Amino acid sequence: MTETDVVVVGAGLAGLVATAELADAGKRVVLLEQEPEASFGGQAWWSFGGLFLVDSPEQRRLRVRDSLELARQDWLGTAGFDRPEDHWPRQWAEAYLQFAAGEKRAWLREQGIGFFPVVGWAERGGYTATGHGNSVPRFHIVWGTGPAIVAPFARRVRAAVERGLVELRFRHRVDELVVTGNAVTGVRGTVLVDSDAARGEASSRDRAGDFELTAAAVVVTSGGIGGNHDLVRQNWPARLGPAPERLLSGVPAHVDGRMLQATEAAGAHLVNRDRMWHYTEGVANHSPVWARHGIRILPGPSSLWLDATGKRLPVPLFPGFDTLGTLAHIGQTGHEHTWFVATQKIVEKEFALSGSEQNPDLTGKDVRLLLNRVKAGVAGPVQAFLDRGEDFVVAATLPQLVAGMNRVTGGTPELDLATVEAEIVCRDREVGHAFSKDLQITAIRGARNYLGDKLIRVAPPHRLLDPAAGPLIAVRLNLLTRKTLGGLETDLSGRVLRPGGEVFGGLYAAGEASGFGGGGMHGYRSLEGTFLGGCLFSGRVAGRALAAAL
Repeated sequence: MTETDVVVVGAGLAGLVATAELADAGKRVVLLEQEPEASFGGQAWWSFGGLFLVDSPEQRRLRVRDSLELARQDWLGTAGFDRPEDHWPRQWAEAYLQFAAGEKRAWLREQGIGFFPVVGWAERGGYTATGHGNSVPRFHIVWGTGPAIVAPFARRVRAAVERGLVELRFRHRVDELVVTGNAVTGVRGTVLVDSDAARGEASSRDRAGDFELTAAAVVVTSGGIGGNHDLVRQNWPARLGPAPERLLSGVPAHVDGRMLQATEAAGAHLVNRDRMWHYTEGVANHSPVWARHGIRILPGPSSLWLDATGKRLPVPLFPGFDTLGTLAHIGQTGHEHTWFVATQKIVEKEFALSGSEQNPDLTGKDVRLLLNRVKAGVAGPVQAFLDRGEDFVVAATLPQLVAGMNRVTGGTPELDLATVEAEIVCRDREVGHAFSKDLQITAIRGARNYLGDKLIRVAPPHRLLDPAAGPLIAVRLNLLTRKTLGGLETDLSGRVLRPGGEVFGGLYAAGEASGFGGGGMHGYRSLEGTFLGGCLFSGRVAGRALAAAL
């Protein structure tokens, strides 16, 4: 006799979607979450709200011509699938592409989710047509950012609570799966003491008791490992260089990988654990919510990117072009930080900050505030970092700027003014005429052929040492943990597999815990806008498939 039809472990976006779909099908669900109710919705709430869509009305209005075939070319060139374990990830990638080019937008609109009209261009690549990157802009920002993505599914789950189909149990940490015969039949775990920690803040791990639940099936939607730096370093691949000693956290501490380890211990197949997605443009939050809290700068293409010694990063490692290519290069430099050098004109046009809380205009759906993005001047959240951020230097002259950069790092390593000046002067000469052998300048001019970039994202090319564009601004960039690209191997119904490919009865997975589908549908690298979308899609697939199976 089961206590409930389904136990869902993790109340992030994938868990909410799966729970909503199961409840809509009349199934009884107990949704377990180790954090307090304040963190309902998980990491998605903090997100900028970017979603990958293909051939959307928003793209077409901006004269962007996209297609499923082009998106598939970009995805496969980016993923680089090359392992036997990529069997299911390949199939999930194709299914997701069909979804992103098909019913995804209409389904989200039915949930009440709308989009900002200007489509962003993330991960621009810079290689050949079959290499990494988005050939066209595909980053659709949800009107209301992360909270607006979470809201409709949270409403559906709470409505199911009212109908008696869903029970929410916060502060319930699953420690092990109960396996009877060859199938999962429930969970055991710890009831944690009540906590009044705000969203994202560290909560107590003190024990208040134990619990056990039996169910016809369990769905694991517990996220990845980005808050557990020891586990990140343990899984760090040699291809990305040495495991970093200093990391900022792009996710709260509770994103700790415990449930992945517990699920593997029960007999599930965890694959591609060395594939991960971390950012190179992290800055320490001046008002941290969690330990080592970092914010990512979402850069336009114009900042000069220097390594820790003042040398320019190689082609095509320009801002916003190739996240993991840049990460791998940084690992070869012998230092863990890099620098953006920019002007006020670049910063006010091109610096955006990742996160719902850093974008009050989009998050609050404030049109009046939003209009400031097209006006001259630095946005308020960015100005706060210029004023208070420990990684930022503002100076009237280049000697003052370099001196400030050395103060930030304590001179480790000591930047040489002549080296930095030579890089900037040579770059500035390339702006002074209509032609250029500098591929970054060519890329900037090409970006401005896209209306969205020209309007709100890319500054007109200019000399960095032009006094009219100043003051000069430098930003120390740190490595910032974010996503786990591998995970529990699942078939196209979200059923978890054992090593060898046998279906693990009664066990499903979705979201980051499943590598967003199959155990890693992104392969080695992401096109961006595909993490939230992967949670939505895999949660929906698992919820619907399990409801049908029951």
